[in-house]
Amino acid sequence: MNTPLGRNGLIGLAVGATAGLGLIAFIIYKEVSKRRSQKLAMEARPAPRLLDGPDGAALLGKTLDAQEMEAEQQALAAVEAVVQGLSPEQQLELRNQLDQVLTCVGSLRSEVAELRGGLQDIALQIIQDVKKGVEDSQRVRRRRHVVHRERTDSNSSSSVYFTASQGMASAYEETSEGGYSTAYAESDYTDRDTDKEEGEREPEQESEEEEDKSCATVLTIRQEDSQEEEVEERGLEEEEEDEEEDNVRRLQLVTEVPSGELALLLAQSDILHTGDASLKAEGFRLLLDNRAEYGDSREFLWRLARAYSDMYESTEDKQEKKTFAQQGREEAELALKKNGLNAECHKWFAVLTGLTSQYESMHDKLKSSHILKEHLDRAIALRDDDPMCFYLLGRWCYEVATLDWLEKKAAAALYQSPPASTLHDALENFLKAEELSPGFSRTVRLYIAKCHKELGNVSEATNWAELAFKMPTNADDDDETRKLEAQLGVLTDRKI
Repeated sequence: MNTPLGRNGLIGLAVGATAGLGLIAFIIYKEVSKRRSQKLAMEARPAPRLLDGPDGAALLGKTLDAQEMEAEQQALAAVEAVVQGLSPEQQLELRNQLDQVLTCVGSLRSEVAELRGGLQDIALQIIQDVKKGVEDSQRVRRRRHVVHRERTDSNSSSSVYFTASQGMASAYEETSEGGYSTAYAESDYTDRDTDKEEGEREPEQESEEEEDKSCATVLTIRQEDSQEEEVEERGLEEEEEDEEEDNVRRLQLVTEVPSGELALLLAQSDILHTGDASLKAEGFRLLLDNRAEYGDSREFLWRLARAYSDMYESTEDKQEKKTFAQQGREEAELALKKNGLNAECHKWFAVLTGLTSQYESMHDKLKSSHILKEHLDRAIALRDDDPMCFYLLGRWCYEVATLDWLEKKAAAALYQSPPASTLHDALENFLKAEELSPGFSRTVRLYIAKCHKELGNVSEATNWAELAFKMPTNADDDDETRKLEAQLGVLTDRKI
């Protein structure tokens, strides 16, 4: 006996039909996109001889249009077949669901377009700022060089002209003295005119030769100065070109604007990362499936490293944890090689280095601890508003401050200046993480309470422990967090 469907049955049927239609629409969209890409590829390739000329191109276009029309007709027929089996109320519900889906897709497209435009504007602004800074530095250099050059030229030229004028004045004095002696000789000795005229010519010739030498010296110095100026100008131009190339390379490292499809993929990955374990696993599979296509993008690589960290937290098998940590560290290292100026690359490399160190010997753990601290410092230097970096740095300070005697001796033997930190340093970093994002993590507040307790501030430790216990528990909490809860439960009379 057939029983009528209830309200829940109708809703389930409508949701199933909606999901089927969405899947069909997605398949249609994917097929149309694939055929459009094939069409663009065929247009980009040199056409075969049979399709040379306008007639061949028109024939190819008609063929592709016909294929697209056929695919659309098949899709519409499938949709109509599904819709005909529904009642009017179900069809109305289905249409409402489809309208909502279309509205969401439209809003998503607009958000992606706005995001892409915003990223391009940021990149252009950075390029303009870098160019402006380069131009200002070049102007300052040119001004300093011109002032210094003018001073050296004036000093050298003045000394040269002073020497030349001094030579000319001495020659003039010799000439005047010679003339005076000649006139005096004529008045006294009229029979020696010829001898006195020859005596006058000799100093005149000497003065002319000295003038010629001084002029030649001045010309030579001017030519040398002009050559030096040309060489220095060329050197400055080459330096400016090298600086511009370096700035362009640095700018390319800092700014990477992903394409439309990659930007959509990265946004979807960020959304899935904020979800529960199943959503994080879905995000991991999504990135892993696109690894071959977008493996050259540093933005993609550090997100893949982050996804490996998520999988490490969600699994319970020790061997799987070790594998996820090692593979994630390799991906983060690749991202660092492509861009050493990205805070996220340094942060996730530090995170995965800390995870892999749990499966290493004490000697290797100390080395990994040094690497972790180095990359955390770089990440904070590049971005000082990330609470997770300060939390990780606080963990590092706490672990170093609580090293046992054997570990301290091993660190002293391994490093000339072994790592040193105090509980005050750890507390300061934990409080900084809480200041940047209040309620950032339950674990942060537990560590703040732990530091206060070990420093003797029992009242502060109790207050922070109560604040931590008021926050919801997380299924991904590690063993260290559970130990902290058990230790601090005594302060608040809480049974863990």
